[in-house]
Amino acid sequence: MRRKDREITDINDIFSIIKKCDVMRIALFNEEYPYLIPLNFGCNYDAEKLEFYFHGAKKGLKLDLIEKNNHAAFEMDCSHKLIVDEEACKYTMEYESVCGNGEMILLETEEKREALTLLMRQYSEESTFTFPDKALEGVAVFKLKVHSVTGKRLTTTTN
Repeated sequence: MRRKDREITDINDIFSIIKKCDVMRIALFNEEYPYLIPLNFGCNYDAEKLEFYFHGAKKGLKLDLIEKNNHAAFEMDCSHKLIVDEEACKYTMEYESVCGNGEMILLETEEKREALTLLMRQYSEESTFTFPDKALEGVAVFKLKVHSVTGKRLTTTTN
């Protein structure tokens, strides 16, 4: 990373940014151009691994691309605030972001319930959720097993 003064390497700080975000962008391989898609997500982090979870249709381009090449890059950002100045070239933007890469894995039925619970916890204060078996059968659920992750932050205010 070029701007080491903005780099975040502590995984706990990275995880705190993840909890603030509500959309993750996933980039998949699609022959001539990358395929970039915004997704809602869930997250699981422990001392040894970071994983993200997504859901979607059981058919479509996203699933086709993952089956061809399951490597993916990801990005999320939050805490945006425009900082103005008298000179246009001195305008800047406060932000926090997380980027990385890993491999996408299609989950089996028995793993879907836990993954969807983690996804719901990203957006809700609730901790338990009910997912009917029929609903689980009708949805594809993916895990992004993270291989590398980095965070970046620019803040101009002091606390």
